[in-house]
Amino acid sequence: MPLITSSDYRPPAHLWNGHLQTIIPALFRKVSVAYTRERIETPDDDFLDLDWSFSSVKSEKNETERASQRLTILSHGLEGDSRRQYLAGMVRHLNAGGFDCLAWHYRSCSGEMNRQVRFYHLGETGDLQLVINHAVARGYRHINLVGFSAGGNVTLKYLGERGKTIHPAIEKAVVFSVPLHLTSASRRLEAWDSQVYNKRFNRTLKRKVFEKAAIMPGAIPTEGLQKVRTLREFDNLFTSQLHGFRDAEDYYEQSSALQYLDKIAIPTLIVNAKNDPFLSRECFPEELARQLPNVWMEFPTQGGHCGFRPAGSNQTVYWSEERALRFLKEHLD
Repeated sequence: MPLITSSDYRPPAHLWNGHLQTIIPALFRKVSVAYTRERIETPDDDFLDLDWSFSSVKSEKNETERASQRLTILSHGLEGDSRRQYLAGMVRHLNAGGFDCLAWHYRSCSGEMNRQVRFYHLGETGDLQLVINHAVARGYRHINLVGFSAGGNVTLKYLGERGKTIHPAIEKAVVFSVPLHLTSASRRLEAWDSQVYNKRFNRTLKRKVFEKAAIMPGAIPTEGLQKVRTLREFDNLFTSQLHGFRDAEDYYEQSSALQYLDKIAIPTLIVNAKNDPFLSRECFPEELARQLPNVWMEFPTQGGHCGFRPAGSNQTVYWSEERALRFLKEHLD
Protein backbone atom coordinates (compact mmCIF):
# COMPACT_ATOMS: atom_id res chain seq x y z
CA MET A 1 0.00 0.00 0.00
CA PRO A 2 -0.41 2.19 -1.95
CA LEU A 3 0.55 -0.29 -4.70
CA ILE A 4 -2.57 -0.82 -6.83
CA THR A 5 -2.34 -4.51 -7.64
CA SER A 6 -5.41 -4.77 -9.87
CA SER A 7 -5.76 -2.40 -12.81
CA ASP A 8 -8.97 -2.21 -14.81
CA TYR A 9 -7.30 -1.30 -18.12
CA ARG A 10 -8.09 -3.65 -21.03
CA PRO A 11 -6.77 -3.03 -24.58
CA PRO A 12 -8.64 -3.64 -27.84
CA ALA A 13 -8.18 -7.19 -29.10
CA HIS A 14 -6.44 -6.09 -32.31
CA LEU A 15 -3.76 -4.19 -30.37
CA TRP A 16 -2.21 -7.27 -28.87
CA ASN A 17 1.26 -6.05 -27.83
CA GLY A 18 3.03 -3.01 -26.43
CA HIS A 19 4.33 -1.79 -29.79
CA LEU A 20 0.90 -1.72 -31.40
CA GLN A 21 -0.56 -0.10 -28.28
CA THR A 22 2.16 2.58 -28.53
CA ILE A 23 2.29 3.23 -32.27
CA ILE A 24 -1.35 3.02 -33.42
CA PRO A 25 -2.66 5.80 -31.12
CA ALA A 26 0.35 8.00 -31.92
CA LEU A 27 -0.15 7.65 -35.68
CA PHE A 28 -3.89 7.49 -36.13
CA ARG A 29 -5.64 9.19 -33.22
CA LYS A 30 -6.59 12.79 -34.00
CA VAL A 31 -7.55 15.16 -31.18
CA SER A 32 -8.22 18.84 -31.79
CA VAL A 33 -8.01 21.38 -28.96
CA ALA A 34 -8.46 25.13 -29.45
CA TYR A 35 -5.55 26.45 -27.41
CA THR A 36 -4.83 30.04 -26.49
CA ARG A 37 -1.07 30.60 -26.57
CA GLU A 38 0.79 32.78 -24.10
CA ARG A 39 4.52 33.47 -24.01
CA ILE A 40 6.30 34.17 -20.75
CA GLU A 41 9.88 35.35 -20.33
CA THR A 42 12.43 33.47 -18.22
CA PRO A 43 14.97 35.09 -15.88
CA ASP A 44 17.81 34.16 -18.27
CA ASP A 45 16.31 36.05 -21.23
CA ASP A 46 14.62 33.06 -22.82
CA PHE A 47 10.93 32.23 -23.20
CA LEU A 48 8.39 29.49 -22.55
CA ASP A 49 5.27 29.04 -24.67
CA LEU A 50 2.13 28.05 -22.77
CA ASP A 51 -1.04 26.68 -24.38
CA TRP A 52 -4.21 27.28 -22.37
CA SER A 53 -7.55 25.50 -22.70
CA PHE A 54 -10.37 26.54 -20.40
CA SER A 55 -13.31 24.64 -19.00
CA SER A 56 -16.60 26.46 -19.48
CA VAL A 57 -20.30 26.02 -18.77
CA LYS A 58 -23.47 27.78 -19.76
CA SER A 59 -24.76 30.27 -17.23
CA GLU A 60 -28.43 30.97 -16.55
CA LYS A 61 -28.20 33.68 -19.21
CA ASN A 62 -26.97 31.04 -21.67
CA GLU A 63 -23.60 32.74 -21.98
CA THR A 64 -20.36 30.82 -21.88
CA GLU A 65 -18.44 31.68 -18.72
CA ARG A 66 -15.24 30.55 -17.10
CA ALA A 67 -16.37 27.86 -14.68
CA SER A 68 -13.22 26.40 -13.19
CA GLN A 69 -10.87 27.73 -10.57
CA ARG A 70 -8.99 24.44 -10.77
CA LEU A 71 -6.02 24.15 -13.09
CA THR A 72 -4.07 21.18 -14.39
CA ILE A 73 -0.55 21.85 -15.68
CA LEU A 74 0.56 19.26 -18.24
CA SER A 75 4.14 18.33 -19.18
CA HIS A 76 4.73 16.54 -22.50
CA GLY A 77 7.19 13.81 -23.40
CA LEU A 78 10.61 13.95 -25.04
CA GLU A 79 10.41 16.05 -28.22
CA GLY A 80 6.65 16.35 -27.73
CA ASP A 81 4.30 19.32 -27.66
CA SER A 82 0.76 20.29 -26.69
CA ARG A 83 -0.81 18.78 -29.81
CA ARG A 84 0.38 15.23 -29.33
CA GLN A 85 -2.65 12.97 -29.08
CA TYR A 86 -1.87 11.73 -25.58
CA LEU A 87 -1.70 15.27 -24.22
CA ALA A 88 -4.48 16.89 -26.27
CA GLY A 89 -6.80 14.01 -25.38
CA MET A 90 -6.09 14.53 -21.70
CA VAL A 91 -6.72 18.28 -22.00
CA ARG A 92 -10.05 17.72 -23.72
CA HIS A 93 -11.22 15.24 -21.08
CA LEU A 94 -10.06 17.34 -18.13
CA ASN A 95 -11.79 20.40 -19.60
CA ALA A 96 -14.99 18.38 -19.79
CA GLY A 97 -14.44 17.37 -16.18
CA GLY A 98 -14.25 20.97 -14.98
CA PHE A 99 -10.52 21.69 -15.05
CA ASP A 100 -8.73 24.48 -16.86
CA CYS A 101 -5.56 23.20 -18.52
CA LEU A 102 -2.14 24.68 -19.19
CA ALA A 103 0.08 22.66 -21.52
CA TRP A 104 3.56 24.15 -21.43
CA HIS A 105 6.42 23.56 -23.84
CA TYR A 106 10.02 22.86 -22.97
CA ARG A 107 12.55 25.19 -24.53
CA SER A 108 12.75 24.53 -28.30
CA CYS A 109 9.57 22.38 -28.37
CA SER A 110 6.86 24.95 -29.19
CA GLY A 111 7.69 25.34 -32.87
CA GLU A 112 10.20 28.16 -32.37
CA MET A 113 13.81 27.73 -31.32
CA ASN A 114 14.65 29.12 -27.90
CA ARG A 115 17.13 31.99 -27.50
CA GLN A 116 19.73 30.54 -25.18
CA VAL A 117 22.42 27.97 -25.93
CA ARG A 118 20.82 25.50 -23.51
CA PHE A 119 17.85 23.34 -24.45
CA TYR A 120 15.91 21.21 -21.94
CA HIS A 121 16.58 17.94 -20.17
CA LEU A 122 14.80 15.38 -17.97
CA GLY A 123 16.15 16.77 -14.72
CA GLU A 124 15.28 20.43 -15.35
CA THR A 125 12.58 21.52 -12.92
CA GLY A 126 13.20 25.27 -12.75
CA ASP A 127 11.05 25.98 -15.80
CA LEU A 128 8.17 23.98 -14.34
CA GLN A 129 8.46 26.06 -11.18
CA LEU A 130 8.30 29.21 -13.29
CA VAL A 131 5.11 27.98 -14.97
CA ILE A 132 3.55 27.13 -11.60
CA ASN A 133 4.45 30.56 -10.24
CA HIS A 134 2.78 32.12 -13.28
CA ALA A 135 -0.40 30.11 -12.71
CA VAL A 136 -0.52 31.09 -9.05
CA ALA A 137 -0.06 34.74 -10.03
CA ARG A 138 -3.07 34.41 -12.32
CA GLY A 139 -5.18 33.48 -9.33
CA TYR A 140 -5.33 29.68 -9.36
CA ARG A 141 -5.40 28.18 -5.87
CA HIS A 142 -6.11 24.55 -6.77
CA ILE A 143 -3.46 23.15 -9.12
CA ASN A 144 -2.76 19.60 -10.27
CA LEU A 145 0.18 18.33 -12.31
CA VAL A 146 0.02 15.74 -15.10
CA GLY A 147 3.09 14.42 -16.91
CA PHE A 148 3.85 11.97 -19.69
CA SER A 149 7.08 10.00 -20.13
CA ALA A 150 9.92 12.55 -19.85
CA GLY A 151 7.40 15.06 -18.50
CA GLY A 152 6.43 12.53 -15.86
CA ASN A 153 10.05 12.28 -14.73
CA VAL A 154 10.31 16.08 -14.54
CA THR A 155 7.05 16.26 -12.58
CA LEU A 156 8.04 13.61 -10.04
CA LYS A 157 11.53 15.05 -9.56
CA TYR A 158 9.98 18.47 -8.99
CA LEU A 159 7.59 17.10 -6.37
CA GLY A 160 10.36 15.23 -4.58
CA GLU A 161 12.70 18.22 -4.58
CA ARG A 162 10.06 20.43 -2.97
CA GLY A 163 8.78 17.77 -0.58
CA LYS A 164 6.81 19.28 2.30
CA THR A 165 7.78 22.81 1.24
CA ILE A 166 5.73 22.56 -1.97
CA HIS A 167 3.34 25.44 -2.64
CA PRO A 168 -0.03 24.72 -0.97
CA ALA A 169 -1.85 25.32 -4.26
CA ILE A 170 -0.32 22.09 -5.66
CA GLU A 171 -2.78 19.38 -4.62
CA LYS A 172 -2.28 16.21 -6.70
CA ALA A 173 -0.26 14.75 -9.56
CA VAL A 174 -0.75 11.97 -12.11
CA VAL A 175 1.97 10.70 -14.45
CA PHE A 176 2.03 8.06 -17.18
CA SER A 177 4.72 5.95 -18.87
CA VAL A 178 7.57 7.36 -16.78
CA PRO A 179 11.22 6.22 -17.16
CA LEU A 180 11.78 6.36 -13.40
CA HIS A 181 15.30 4.95 -13.74
CA LEU A 182 16.92 6.72 -16.68
CA THR A 183 20.05 4.61 -16.98
CA SER A 184 18.26 1.30 -17.41
CA ALA A 185 15.47 2.88 -19.49
CA SER A 186 18.07 4.20 -21.93
CA ARG A 187 19.45 0.66 -22.20
CA ARG A 188 15.95 -0.65 -22.84
CA LEU A 189 15.66 1.71 -25.81
CA GLU A 190 18.81 0.12 -27.25
CA ALA A 191 17.18 -3.31 -27.41
CA TRP A 192 16.48 -4.68 -30.88
CA ASP A 193 12.71 -4.28 -30.56
CA SER A 194 12.91 -0.60 -29.55
CA GLN A 195 15.28 0.66 -32.21
CA VAL A 196 12.47 2.39 -34.08
CA TYR A 197 11.92 4.72 -31.12
CA ASN A 198 15.63 5.28 -30.60
CA LYS A 199 16.10 6.25 -34.23
CA ARG A 200 13.15 8.63 -34.16
CA PHE A 201 14.43 10.49 -31.10
CA ASN A 202 17.94 10.69 -32.54
CA ARG A 203 16.66 12.07 -35.83
CA THR A 204 14.61 14.87 -34.26
CA LEU A 205 17.17 15.74 -31.58
CA LYS A 206 20.09 15.93 -33.97
CA ARG A 207 18.08 18.01 -36.45
CA LYS A 208 17.31 20.46 -33.67
CA VAL A 209 20.97 20.73 -32.63
CA PHE A 210 22.10 21.43 -36.18
CA GLU A 211 19.35 24.02 -36.55
CA LYS A 212 20.51 25.89 -33.47
CA ALA A 213 24.17 25.55 -34.48
CA ALA A 214 23.34 27.36 -37.70
CA ILE A 215 21.71 30.18 -35.71
CA MET A 216 24.53 30.38 -33.14
CA PRO A 217 27.78 29.68 -35.01
CA GLY A 218 30.53 28.42 -32.71
CA ALA A 219 28.28 28.19 -29.65
CA ILE A 220 26.86 24.69 -30.21
CA PRO A 221 29.29 21.73 -30.39
CA THR A 222 28.35 19.40 -33.24
CA GLU A 223 31.55 17.39 -33.74
CA GLY A 224 30.74 13.69 -33.80
CA LEU A 225 26.99 14.27 -33.74
CA GLN A 226 26.38 12.66 -37.13
CA LYS A 227 27.81 9.39 -35.83
CA VAL A 228 25.44 9.23 -32.85
CA ARG A 229 23.02 6.28 -33.14
CA THR A 230 21.36 5.98 -29.73
CA LEU A 231 19.74 8.30 -27.22
CA ARG A 232 22.43 7.42 -24.68
CA GLU A 233 25.15 8.43 -27.14
CA PHE A 234 23.33 11.70 -27.80
CA ASP A 235 23.01 12.41 -24.08
CA ASN A 236 26.67 11.53 -23.52
CA LEU A 237 27.96 13.76 -26.31
CA PHE A 238 25.48 16.61 -26.14
CA THR A 239 22.81 16.80 -23.42
CA SER A 240 25.16 16.15 -20.52
CA GLN A 241 27.92 18.45 -21.78
CA LEU A 242 25.62 21.36 -22.60
CA HIS A 243 23.87 21.26 -19.23
CA GLY A 244 26.76 20.79 -16.82
CA PHE A 245 26.89 17.03 -16.27
CA ARG A 246 30.01 14.91 -16.45
CA ASP A 247 28.57 12.41 -18.93
CA ALA A 248 25.33 10.59 -19.72
CA GLU A 249 25.60 8.39 -16.64
CA ASP A 250 26.02 11.40 -14.37
CA TYR A 251 23.06 13.08 -16.07
CA TYR A 252 20.87 10.00 -15.65
CA GLU A 253 21.94 9.42 -12.06
CA GLN A 254 21.18 12.96 -10.97
CA SER A 255 17.96 13.30 -12.96
CA SER A 256 16.12 10.01 -12.36
CA ALA A 257 12.86 10.53 -10.49
CA LEU A 258 13.10 7.18 -8.70
CA GLN A 259 15.32 8.58 -5.96
CA TYR A 260 12.86 11.41 -5.23
CA LEU A 261 9.67 9.40 -4.78
CA ASP A 262 9.97 8.93 -1.02
CA LYS A 263 10.08 12.71 -0.53
CA ILE A 264 6.80 13.46 -2.35
CA ALA A 265 4.28 14.98 0.05
CA ILE A 266 1.08 15.20 -2.02
CA PRO A 267 -1.15 12.42 -3.44
CA THR A 268 0.51 11.22 -6.64
CA LEU A 269 -0.38 8.43 -9.07
CA ILE A 270 2.19 6.73 -11.31
CA VAL A 271 0.84 4.53 -14.12
CA ASN A 272 3.38 2.45 -16.08
CA ALA A 273 2.32 -0.39 -18.39
CA LYS A 274 4.30 -3.59 -17.98
CA ASN A 275 4.61 -3.97 -21.77
CA ASP A 276 5.90 -0.43 -22.34
CA PRO A 277 8.77 -0.74 -24.87
CA PHE A 278 10.50 2.31 -23.33
CA LEU A 279 10.68 1.06 -19.74
CA SER A 280 13.07 -1.25 -17.90
CA ARG A 281 12.16 -3.45 -14.94
CA GLU A 282 13.55 -0.77 -12.60
CA CYS A 283 10.65 1.44 -13.68
CA PHE A 284 8.23 -0.84 -11.79
CA PRO A 285 9.40 -0.55 -8.15
CA GLU A 286 6.59 -2.57 -6.55
CA GLU A 287 8.34 -3.06 -3.21
CA LEU A 288 9.03 0.66 -2.90
CA ALA A 289 5.39 1.41 -3.75
CA ARG A 290 4.26 -0.57 -0.71
CA GLN A 291 6.32 1.71 1.53
CA LEU A 292 5.28 5.14 0.24
CA PRO A 293 2.44 6.99 1.97
CA ASN A 294 1.71 9.53 -0.77
CA VAL A 295 2.61 7.82 -4.05
CA TRP A 296 0.23 5.33 -5.65
CA MET A 297 1.65 3.05 -8.35
CA GLU A 298 -0.45 1.18 -10.88
CA PHE A 299 1.24 -1.21 -13.31
CA PRO A 300 -1.31 -2.62 -15.81
CA THR A 301 0.01 -5.51 -17.89
CA GLN A 302 -1.04 -3.74 -21.11
CA GLY A 303 -1.04 -0.17 -22.38
CA GLY A 304 2.19 0.46 -24.26
CA HIS A 305 3.93 3.85 -24.01
CA CYS A 306 1.48 6.74 -23.64
CA GLY A 307 -1.09 4.51 -25.30
CA PHE A 308 -3.96 3.08 -23.21
CA ARG A 309 -6.46 2.98 -26.04
CA PRO A 310 -9.64 1.46 -24.57
CA ALA A 311 -11.47 -1.66 -25.66
CA GLY A 312 -15.02 -1.33 -26.95
CA SER A 313 -16.68 0.76 -29.62
CA ASN A 314 -16.41 4.13 -27.83
CA GLN A 315 -12.78 5.14 -28.13
CA THR A 316 -13.19 8.92 -27.92
CA VAL A 317 -11.90 8.99 -24.35
CA TYR A 318 -8.82 6.91 -23.59
CA TRP A 319 -8.45 4.93 -20.39
CA SER A 320 -5.53 7.09 -19.19
CA GLU A 321 -7.71 10.20 -19.44
CA GLU A 322 -10.54 8.63 -17.48
CA ARG A 323 -8.05 7.28 -14.92
CA ALA A 324 -6.43 10.67 -14.38
CA LEU A 325 -9.76 12.45 -13.94
CA ARG A 326 -10.93 9.78 -11.51
CA PHE A 327 -7.82 10.22 -9.35
CA LEU A 328 -7.91 14.01 -9.44
CA LYS A 329 -11.56 14.09 -8.43
CA GLU A 330 -11.24 11.69 -5.50
CA HIS A 331 -11.99 13.51 -2.22
CA LEU A 332 -12.41 16.77 -4.14
CA ASP A 333 -13.91 19.50 -2.00
